[in-house]
Amino acid sequence: MKKTCVIISVILLLLLVVSLTLALFQKNIPLRSRVALVSIEGPIVDSMDVVKEIKEHTTDRSIKAIILRIDSPGGAVGPSQEIYEEVKKASAEKHIVVSMGSIAASGGYYVASPADMIFANPGTLTGSIGVIMEIPNLEGLMTKIGVRTEVIKSGRHKDMASAFRKMEKEDRDILQGVLDNVHEQFIRAVAEGRKLTVDSIRPIADGRIFTGEQAKGLKLVDELGTLEDAIRKAAELAGISGEPEVVSKKDKLSFLEMLRSGFPKEIADMFPSVKIKFLYAP
Repeated sequence: MKKTCVIISVILLLLLVVSLTLALFQKNIPLRSRVALVSIEGPIVDSMDVVKEIKEHTTDRSIKAIILRIDSPGGAVGPSQEIYEEVKKASAEKHIVVSMGSIAASGGYYVASPADMIFANPGTLTGSIGVIMEIPNLEGLMTKIGVRTEVIKSGRHKDMASAFRKMEKEDRDILQGVLDNVHEQFIRAVAEGRKLTVDSIRPIADGRIFTGEQAKGLKLVDELGTLEDAIRKAAELAGISGEPEVVSKKDKLSFLEMLRSGFPKEIADMFPSVKIKFLYAP
């Protein structure tokens, strides 16, 4: 009995060693060519998971191309810019093909623009090249219920986006300057990613949306097609013959994801905040 247990333990140990060896071998010396599918869904509020996933696929030698499936109205400026930069870096190493779902607007389009090729459905909503800042004004409500706020500040503009007082013209001019600068960054990023001139992007960068069909005519997307079309094109660009093997990260429900999906927007909107966003929000 004891001898049998020892033999079983040795076999299991050998299987573990062989499995680890094969995994390491495959990562460094690819046994087959594959393409990776990275999904960007919902509002862009954080970049870490997407950036990490793109990096992993870029360094994996068995991955010959990366498909970005985007179904997002955009979101925060910083995370959108971080994903954009990672896509740009990855495209220097591997072919990057974007597949747009029902919507890939504002920040959703921003992160797509540096890809080698962009596919959209004819009815995809995209574009919305613009920036928005929303600041609630609760001054009237606070006065009505008899609540005042006392502000102690180090400079006259420190509370310029306060929800508890009316915005002064000088404050508005400063914030408009910030938005104009971020908007200009957006225009330059799209022009660079799509290899177009800034002057050709500026007339359509007023926040308007386009269908995929309209966007193709404006050179904002390359082809009309489905996710399957994008996968086939990625395989073709990578020199993979036949049906490619598609790998994707298994979904994991993180605490951040729980907050994203489970925190009601109505409650979140009750808390005054200043947010500059690449967001299409009809």
